[in-house]
Amino acid sequence: MTTLNGIRIDSGLGDVCRRDRMALVVYDMQVGIVSQLANGAAIVERIGQVLEAARSGGFRVVFLRHMSMPTKLMGAFQMRQAMAWQRTTDPEGVRPWFLRDSPGFAIVPELAPREDEAVLDKLTFSAVEGTPLAFVLRDCGLVSFAICGAVMEVGIEPTVRHGADLGLIPVVVEDACAGGHAEAAARSVANIRFMGDAIVAGSVEMISAMEGRSP
Repeated sequence: MTTLNGIRIDSGLGDVCRRDRMALVVYDMQVGIVSQLANGAAIVERIGQVLEAARSGGFRVVFLRHMSMPTKLMGAFQMRQAMAWQRTTDPEGVRPWFLRDSPGFAIVPELAPREDEAVLDKLTFSAVEGTPLAFVLRDCGLVSFAICGAVMEVGIEPTVRHGADLGLIPVVVEDACAGGHAEAAARSVANIRFMGDAIVAGSVEMISAMEGRSP
């Protein structure tokens, strides 16, 4: 950490990994998403370890859930996106995957949110578009968020890039972020590292920092 003109400039994990500066964001760990991951059980376990460290350390925790609109409320973009993801050229064939209160919409029970943790629903891949996440972090005086969840190349990278553009410092817990497509996920991590405005850490390093000790 350095200072310039009275402004604190954080440079590493040790600077931001404090409960008065950083929150943990758990991204889209929903039943309908985790069930599609080849390593779903391992990712759930690893995120559970990070989540436990955050809770024990008094860090604020926010969960995100991806939500579908009923087809009647899908406009041109939502329908086009759903058609692309469901590999169909027929709008009539689209089936909303993550309707509110459907079985796939729920967060996996192993990571069940607590009463003092927020759950935010979104239609977009960026967790800071159309949600109060950025407002909540800033209102609590936080400057950073650590992120883990599913999946890297679809939603985590857009959240990291968007969060950085809003002046927040993203911390990517790399081995606690699932990839749906291995090559695409690797490209996302490489891009995040190349841009340099996020911090990339492993879960062991993250847990150690949350516990206030060296890895």
